Amino acid sequence: MNEQKVLRKQLFKYIKYNILMFIFIFVVFGLFVYELVSKITYNSVNIELTENVEMLKKVLEKMDVIKLSDRIYITSGDDEVRNYNILSSINNPKIICVIRNKEGEIISTNGFGVNTGEYIIKLDFDDEVINNIYEVIIDDEYYYRGMTIDLSEVTKNQEGYVQLLTNVDTEKEMIDIYRRIIVYSVLFGIAISIIASINMAKRTLEPLVEMLKNQNEFVQNVSHELRTPLAIIQAKQEILLSEPNAKIIDKTEEISLTLNETKRMAKLTKDLLMLSRADNKQMVLQKEEIEIDEFILEISKTYSEIVELEGKKFNVNLNFKKLVSIDTNKIYQLMVILLDNAMKYTEEGDSIEIATFIKDNKCVIEVKDTGIGISDESIKHIFERFYREDKARSRETGGSGLGLSIADMIVTSHGGTIRASHNGDKGTIFTIRLPR
Repeated sequence: MNEQKVLRKQLFKYIKYNILMFIFIFVVFGLFVYELVSKITYNSVNIELTENVEMLKKVLEKMDVIKLSDRIYITSGDDEVRNYNILSSINNPKIICVIRNKEGEIISTNGFGVNTGEYIIKLDFDDEVINNIYEVIIDDEYYYRGMTIDLSEVTKNQEGYVQLLTNVDTEKEMIDIYRRIIVYSVLFGIAISIIASINMAKRTLEPLVEMLKNQNEFVQNVSHELRTPLAIIQAKQEILLSEPNAKIIDKTEEISLTLNETKRMAKLTKDLLMLSRADNKQMVLQKEEIEIDEFILEISKTYSEIVELEGKKFNVNLNFKKLVSIDTNKIYQLMVILLDNAMKYTEEGDSIEIATFIKDNKCVIEVKDTGIGISDESIKHIFERFYREDKARSRETGGSGLGLSIADMIVTSHGGTIRASHNGDKGTIFTIRLPR
């Protein structure tokens, strides 16, 4: 339970960092989109404003302004004086032109009028912002974008300013709409990411908890399997030590039991090492093409005499008659496991059969017996490590519960499948399918 609590704590910590990362990404993305939308929305306004400023500069550069009043009087190069109104140069109805003296006071405008406009006085003016686009807000309600021309920079002897403004209320409203959409989208994205992170964490947690549970069970099972032989070995060794002068012939039983339990532990260790290598994808197959029927027939000869001596029937029905690419050592181990199981769980008068045939272009091997069989519940777990239906009987026969796990690993490593099923009313069938 402590391990699960630690695992949950780590996962929730991961969820927190994951959510913060998503929030950061969505916020940065939202700001980027907002800036991009603003730039695109104001782009045509900025171009139009800039073009009018450049046009007015060109007009002013060609003339000598000598007096600034409601109208600006300009003389041409031949000293011919004519009346020229700067305001008349701006033919765009969307552009407001404001003329200011060198102190920044308004002299004339084509937008509101000096005497009648109540908003014109509220127009902000900064003589430090020249030739750059800026934003002007009146009463927190009306929005303008403007540029200012310094007359002293474009005329020879005139001081003052010309301020060009264009209303951007529509563009501002559009940007506000986009901003709300972006904010809602970012919040929605963050909410979805939170839900997704929690859901992913739950799904991730379940197999990890299951894996941790299996790992704990595995360690407990290994400890349990090793505890009995170690206790036997210790007990027998203590007996031998208690009688140091005894002869070996008088202690053959203790020595024999010690050797048997040592062999059992060695086999268990070997099986665990094999499974560990398979789990880590380190098991290497040395395949060769062989006649599978002949290969199984040779294995069968080893068991047929033993089976018949026990009063059981042994049948071989081999009909594949083709070559198969297999690791012979591993498949030999597979057949030994299945035949050993069949012998352990059959009694006198029962039968054991090995059959081969082709189905769906695959090599099928069946090992059948008419023994005690397997329950419906146990047949679902029979390939799990250390699983034994009758633990007491398995211990009597020397089983560790790893044999069928190793069989499953061998078949899987060959790209095949193995399953167990009931052999009618009595016994079990193990069916192996191997690719050709």
